[in-house]
Amino acid sequence: MRRNGAPAMTGIGAVLIAVLLAMLAPLAASAQELGGMARLAGPVTLEAGWRSLSVSVPLNQAVPWRTRLLADPPRAVVDFRTLDWGDMDPATVPLQGAATALRVGNAGGGWTRLVIELDRPMGFSQAGMATNPETGAAQLTLSLSPLTDAAFAEQATALAATDGVPGEGVLHGGATRLPLGQRPTRVVLDPGHGGVDPGATHEELREADITLTFARELAETLHRTGRYEVVLTREDDSFLSLENRITVAHEANADLFLSIHTDSLEDGQAVGATLYTLAAAASDAASAALAERHDRDDLMGGGVDLSGTDDAVATVLMDLARAETRPATDRLARTLVAAIDGAELRMHRHPWQQAAFSVLKSPSVPSALLELGFLSSEQDRARLRDRRWRVQMERAVVAGIDAWVEAEAAQQALRLR
Repeated sequence: MRRNGAPAMTGIGAVLIAVLLAMLAPLAASAQELGGMARLAGPVTLEAGWRSLSVSVPLNQAVPWRTRLLADPPRAVVDFRTLDWGDMDPATVPLQGAATALRVGNAGGGWTRLVIELDRPMGFSQAGMATNPETGAAQLTLSLSPLTDAAFAEQATALAATDGVPGEGVLHGGATRLPLGQRPTRVVLDPGHGGVDPGATHEELREADITLTFARELAETLHRTGRYEVVLTREDDSFLSLENRITVAHEANADLFLSIHTDSLEDGQAVGATLYTLAAAASDAASAALAERHDRDDLMGGGVDLSGTDDAVATVLMDLARAETRPATDRLARTLVAAIDGAELRMHRHPWQQAAFSVLKSPSVPSALLELGFLSSEQDRARLRDRRWRVQMERAVVAGIDAWVEAEAAQQALRLR
């Protein structure tokens, strides 16, 4: 996050930045190779049983998903978050049983869609995604069974009302989302800055590249546990507004939102990682200035700052929703700080601070912002370049999230008694 004011850009300055971006293109490309959009890991297959139809979709990593039923003609629909179908040709998939056609396409809002046309009304009797804990590969398996017209309409309405109940195992009318601990935890990672907003910089280092590299590596580490589904707000060096980052978290039905950043100070004295959570007033003047500059960078890039809304009713409702998620957010901050400190990784002398970051104003999702270190610190720059240090930090973050999920599952179990 930039701590220094940005001077007006001259024509020469624009040329110099263009040259610098061209020089840094290989670095950005190498960052993109560390992770990426989920893709097919093999052919989609259909298998007909006695009055049933099974569908298998192999993936290189788990992604959020949701199901729907559509009529006239009857269709079973599966939406995937950020799935690249590659060069798949649905016409080459052998049709079985009640399936009469297969299509794939873009469903909008970052979702892609698989459509199975049927010759009779059928509904989801089972649907689940299994993840290999060693490789991170996943496979979605669906089972369809015949329904009466009335039952088909009832299930279609139920799935539409719950937005498809993404990521659940058994789907039928009235299905609800399983509690934490009984399903994969859905994490949205937000690599800060990107595109026209490089964030904090020091010589050849750009915050936007560092955060993307770390987020991709952390996503891979989370996937490999088999306990997490991960969505990244951006997959490349592109600009994304604050509003769109929050929208990704809500569309993914996230269990938690973690924004990744680095910092920079003129005096270069501060070192270590810092964990931030939302507060109406920042912990100190420096945190307030940090949040202000972070939001200003987004506005300069053409984004939308949600903190400026004058809709009193919406503000009250969002505050009430945050009151519900604040305890979970505080527990998330405590477990992450404890895990990072427990791994003997350098933290700021005030490891948990509060600031009014707009990117944390997601009212229904526990949200935190992790500053990995300071680009103004020679020690932190060396750590951020060191793959071994990043692995240690990534493992510490996973351990902190693991502890948080365990605590939240216990809290939910108590509330259900």
